[in-house]
Amino acid sequence: MEDIVYAAQRNMGTRMTFQFQERYNFQQERMSGEAIRVKRARKQSVSHGFKLDGRHVKKQSRLGLPLKASPAKFKEQIPSIFEEQMHTNYVPVYVMLPLGVITNKNVLEDRVKLEKQLKKLQAAGVDGVMVDVWWGIVESKGPGQYDWSAYRTLFQLVQKCKLKLQAIMSFHQCGGNVGDSVFISLPKWVLEVGEKNPDIFYTNYKGIRNKECLSLGVDKEPVFHGRSPIELYRDYMKSFRENMDEFLKSQLIIDIEVGLGPAGELRYPSYSHKLGWVFPGIGEFQCYDKYLKADFKKAAAEAGHPEWELPNNAGKSNNTPESTEFFKSNGTYQTEKGIFFLTWYSNKLLTHGDDILDEANKVFLGYRVKLAAKVAGIHWWYKTESHAAELTAGYYNLCDRDGYRPIARMLSRHNAILTEPMERSKPRIPLEFLLEATEPLEPYPWLKETDAAGTLLPGFLHYILTTVLRILKIKVN
Repeated sequence: MEDIVYAAQRNMGTRMTFQFQERYNFQQERMSGEAIRVKRARKQSVSHGFKLDGRHVKKQSRLGLPLKASPAKFKEQIPSIFEEQMHTNYVPVYVMLPLGVITNKNVLEDRVKLEKQLKKLQAAGVDGVMVDVWWGIVESKGPGQYDWSAYRTLFQLVQKCKLKLQAIMSFHQCGGNVGDSVFISLPKWVLEVGEKNPDIFYTNYKGIRNKECLSLGVDKEPVFHGRSPIELYRDYMKSFRENMDEFLKSQLIIDIEVGLGPAGELRYPSYSHKLGWVFPGIGEFQCYDKYLKADFKKAAAEAGHPEWELPNNAGKSNNTPESTEFFKSNGTYQTEKGIFFLTWYSNKLLTHGDDILDEANKVFLGYRVKLAAKVAGIHWWYKTESHAAELTAGYYNLCDRDGYRPIARMLSRHNAILTEPMERSKPRIPLEFLLEATEPLEPYPWLKETDAAGTLLPGFLHYILTTVLRILKIKVN
């Protein structure tokens, strides 16, 4: 089982001498109905009423009982109300399938073994599984030539085992990131375009290309046999919808996570193990392909600064913030030019995510599925002044500036769920540990007193520690 269970669950107010509107500022959000929403399943929740109390409005729970309900009928309805509240607070558990469950040859290998594993998960109370649907596998034979046969077989197997499914539209390469145990490239015909036009890939200051995914600079450039990347992603999702219609209608598929960058995350590939990055390096800006260079020059000229160029003092991927002119205290990132660049850089990422999610919403309109997008959890250098590792990834987050609110607002336009990845490969949890963890626990004997300074807190901590160690099969006295 170790090879199947990886990780379970998972306004800018700066004064400038030029104008540069952020696309997702609170006042300028595109909330005029332009976004197309996907119909989604809603869990029932306890209804609420509102009671006026002077100048305040108090929210009160409604049990939904008739005004003249008898005490007996009232008692009969209490369990169902309790169950409804439990259902509302229920947290589903999904297990990530191995990255290569469908091989590079587009084959589902060892179906018998996988079926046994899925049935064990279902018996353990797991709600469902999550799987990458690799662009590099399905459309590998040529532009518009989709082969969904292996994934259909997998989905049928998941359905047979009475599990739900979260599908990831994976438009990136598998391999080169933490937890990647297999290698799956972009479609070969896409890479062939890149051989003649390497600027379709993200590029650092030294001109090194990252072939993990396509640069957002070419999002709307028809360089792939007459289609742009946005159109490639749209057509892929359309084909998925057409070939998986029965699974969508039956609600086997409940979530569709849309890949928006490297590792499927909405970010620039600023830190890449394959290209030499080592934790906790600050990473590098990835905007030096000819398309993004031209876009920046155009934006700078429109802002009245045609002389501005992309940063050339942001260091190397394994530098520390203070070792660079750009990220050091009172560095370039705090100047007018630096603020302009970082605003442009982060806005390009927001626009990229918004455009792809727009297409996803249109494709899956009418189906009861939730859309999701992944944002990276970049924690290193977070407590420094410049937040350098976040800035190179496209998250314009500083001590006095919230860089994640614009992302959340953009996602909210599409009713999309924001997810943050967990490491996929370590620790691997054996199934028997998961099964033991599902055994009912003895209720903790809470004391009536609210003072936790006496025996309550130590007792509670001992209870928690004992429970964790029991799951890990470590005995304590």
